[in-house]
Amino acid sequence: MKNQFYQFSAKSLQGKDISMENFKGKTVLVVNTASKCGLTPQFEGLEKLYQKYKDMGLVILGFPCNQFANQEPGDEKSISEGCMINYGVSFPMFSKIEVNGKNALPLYKYLKKELSGLLGGKIKWNFTKFLIDSNGVPLKRFSPIDKPEKIDKYLVKIIK
Repeated sequence: MKNQFYQFSAKSLQGKDISMENFKGKTVLVVNTASKCGLTPQFEGLEKLYQKYKDMGLVILGFPCNQFANQEPGDEKSISEGCMINYGVSFPMFSKIEVNGKNALPLYKYLKKELSGLLGGKIKWNFTKFLIDSNGVPLKRFSPIDKPEKIDKYLVKIIK
């Protein structure tokens, strides 16, 4: 169903409910993150993408997750500080969530159903990325090892 993306919400790192409706008309990249992962340096590339395209309507939404080898053990404060201090992250970050299993955030259940990956409806690892167009339609899923620079090629085509 079209625009289902906008029916979801999530808690920000500051504990506020944020509706995906706030991102209507924007191209959205949803990423599950971790601060102690070998892929954590991708924060830098994600921030570069955000800086390059935010004025053209890109928003990146980071969702910390501790489901993969306990690589996000911190609380909201340490997650926030780690992202800001180490990588200068300025895009919106959310409270720690689960992406797999019965307690998965409903937004992730939806994205996994719309764009299943190699493991079907499961997220394989940290830094799995979902690209949603400006109409709320999930377009493409990128694997954890797909660097943000690869996503740039897609953004060039779809950002207005």
